[in-house]
Amino acid sequence: MAVPKKRTSASKKRIRKNFWKGKGYRAALKAFSLGKSLSTGNSKSFFVRQRSQKTNKT
Repeated sequence: MAVPKKRTSASKKRIRKNFWKGKGYRAALKAFSLGKSLSTGNSKSFFVRQRSQKTNKT
């Protein structure tokens, strides 16, 4: 026979929610940092092929 579980306390629920939100915040911070380093050319983990500046002489 199914028995209802005890209710989760508000503080425990808040802790889990903040932990879940924090994971998203850290992922966004890491992505922003990586994008910033790629745009400035200071990235050490990615090799970006540099496009040569071709001038059209016509």
